Amino acid sequence: MTSRTHRATARTSSEGRAVARTQTLLKGTNGAGTVRRTTLPGGLRVVTETLPTVRSVTFGIWAHVGSRDETPSLNGATHYLEHLLFKGTEQRSALDISAAIDAVGGEMNAFTAKEYTCYYARVLDADLPLAIDVVCDMLTGSLIDAEDVDAERGVILEEIAMTEDDPGDCVHDLFAHTMLGDTPLGRPVLGSVDTINALTAPRIRRFYKKHYDPTHLVVTAAGNIDHAKVVRLVRRAFERAGALGGTDAAPIGPRSGNRAIRTAGRVEHLGRKTEQAHVILGVPGMSRTDDRRWAMGVLNTALGGGMSSRLFQEVREKRGLAYSVYSYTSGFADCGLFGVYAGCRPNQVHDVLAICRDELAQVAAEGLTDDEIHRAIGQLRGSTVLGLEDTGALMHRLGKSELCWGEQMSVDEMLARIAAVTPDEVREVAAEILGARPSLSVIGPLNDRQAARLDEAVA
Repeated sequence: MTSRTHRATARTSSEGRAVARTQTLLKGTNGAGTVRRTTLPGGLRVVTETLPTVRSVTFGIWAHVGSRDETPSLNGATHYLEHLLFKGTEQRSALDISAAIDAVGGEMNAFTAKEYTCYYARVLDADLPLAIDVVCDMLTGSLIDAEDVDAERGVILEEIAMTEDDPGDCVHDLFAHTMLGDTPLGRPVLGSVDTINALTAPRIRRFYKKHYDPTHLVVTAAGNIDHAKVVRLVRRAFERAGALGGTDAAPIGPRSGNRAIRTAGRVEHLGRKTEQAHVILGVPGMSRTDDRRWAMGVLNTALGGGMSSRLFQEVREKRGLAYSVYSYTSGFADCGLFGVYAGCRPNQVHDVLAICRDELAQVAAEGLTDDEIHRAIGQLRGSTVLGLEDTGALMHRLGKSELCWGEQMSVDEMLARIAAVTPDEVREVAAEILGARPSLSVIGPLNDRQAARLDEAVA
């Protein structure tokens, strides 16, 4: 069990200048589960969770930048930069970077989202100093040579093509565009063929310099670690690169805002010669900071989060109309999306959409039963714990919590928030969210008559 504490210590230099501030954010039992944060000069934050009983560590660096920070002409730059940081530094070539982690049996990767980017390595606890040195070197010393930019351009274009070849993946990008239009959140993380071909090394270097200073970065580590040692190694790596800075700059805070999504009744259909039609029927959801997000999570779980959910039972089990059918939520700093996905034969797309629309309307009008809500609460609590059973998941929770909320919540606190959701709260959220007029995104080989009927699903 963990508990929240506000104890903090400040280290000072011989001149009395503050050089670091350490806080114990969550106090664990016998050291296990203890979460600490140290803020270094220049605004760099180091957040760790100690797990003495494991033999691995996952170390990551999070950047407070995603595709929503791009202008239209820079669309795809954040993801492009993610690739380029693996291409070499003054100390290491691209082969040196990968070989160093491979030589100790570790794993290294990165991902780009709409509001943040993460680089991480998972290694044995004894190899943590190596992982810190390699990942910090990548983040602070990337060369971003024009030659590497041109070489990696082909890789990214292939990644775009690969996504285009997977309609079950591509339809989510289409849905974001349907709901959010030609805005930073509505554009794809990968960019487009045109924007990737137009990006140059100087433009990417400027983007790198702007968004990768210490105030925009959060260092995270979870596993069999000592917090003070992680801070010491990170500080040494950043100082060696001249990337830390000597001033007490304040870290950048979580994003804020109150963006309203007013899209309703919009339909986008992309014709493709696929075996299935891939559809997402959805409405505006909630921002990730909305206090009602716990009730929204329960609603989503009951409606389309598992094999006992309404959508799975109605669409797949009772009628056999789809293999994959589920609902999901996407929460951003200032808005959110709720969608229902299904993949089905093209000639059955209207039957699937009618069932999904009817279920959404029924739950909005009548709510879920108490049994459905209690079952969803249990399912959500269990999946939350099971999803945090490895150091990689814990590292992810630390980084995302620090960037998106500016605070850490223990697993016990999360479980308590889920358990405290009442049936009335779920029904109120259902009436508000699911009662809105939906929009629709479809990828598949529909004929003219089938395509013309898509408006029926959002009428």
